[in-house]
Amino acid sequence: MNIFEAILLGFIQGITEFIPVSSSGHLELAQHIFNIQSGDNFHLFLEFINLGTLLALLIYFRKRIWRIIKDVFENRNYKLAINIVITSIPAGLAGLLLSDFIENNSFFSSLITVSTAMGIVGLIMIFIDYLPHMSELKNENQLTPIRALFIGLSQIFALIPGTSRSGTTIITGRIVGLDSESSAEYSFLASIPIMCGVCLKMFLSDTGRTYFAQNLGILTLSNTIAFIVGLFALHYLLRYLKKPHSLQTFGRYRVIVSCLVLGTILILI
Repeated sequence: MNIFEAILLGFIQGITEFIPVSSSGHLELAQHIFNIQSGDNFHLFLEFINLGTLLALLIYFRKRIWRIIKDVFENRNYKLAINIVITSIPAGLAGLLLSDFIENNSFFSSLITVSTAMGIVGLIMIFIDYLPHMSELKNENQLTPIRALFIGLSQIFALIPGTSRSGTTIITGRIVGLDSESSAEYSFLASIPIMCGVCLKMFLSDTGRTYFAQNLGILTLSNTIAFIVGLFALHYLLRYLKKPHSLQTFGRYRVIVSCLVLGTILILI
């Protein structure tokens, strides 16, 4: 992987990790479109590039995270913290148990899989207002453990590239009664334990540590770009989601990309 490719992938990660269009899907598409040669270790790059966007999340939500910590230790208010843990557990366990299967199964790196998943989730976003919804909640602080678990279970689908972790959790957040902005904020807070777990798992792995040491320069560059772009993407997204029907915009984008990719594949067959 050269410097241009590292910058490009860092830029894509920074934008698409938070905007609900699927970071893994776009990184897989970029690998194929630009013929990025990464051997059999592209999945390691995809996991390590989470460092930059994780740091962006921690910096952007630092005050909110501190309030949650103070609520737990000073006010003995555990509700939001417990809900975040509940939401994190299903995808965390699924990712841990299925990681080897996902890494070694071509289904999860197939452009057909990526583009189909992008299209399906895009259609759900377009028609989200017409789906059944639970009773409306003022914000994420009013979530019940059951609703938090529903959001957590939806994150399992994000193991399929093209689905989008933020996309599935924002959609489910809407269905369980949150508005788009509150769904996104809760989605990002709940993603922090999972992203920390992914990064920790890589550093505890001999293969992960070796890859990190051998590619330190490229990973530093990519993660720096992802961090900077991610901060801007977070700010933009949370402002944009205040608008009515904002999810439909991302849904239409996903459907267009899906149709273009699937159409190209059909033409080239």
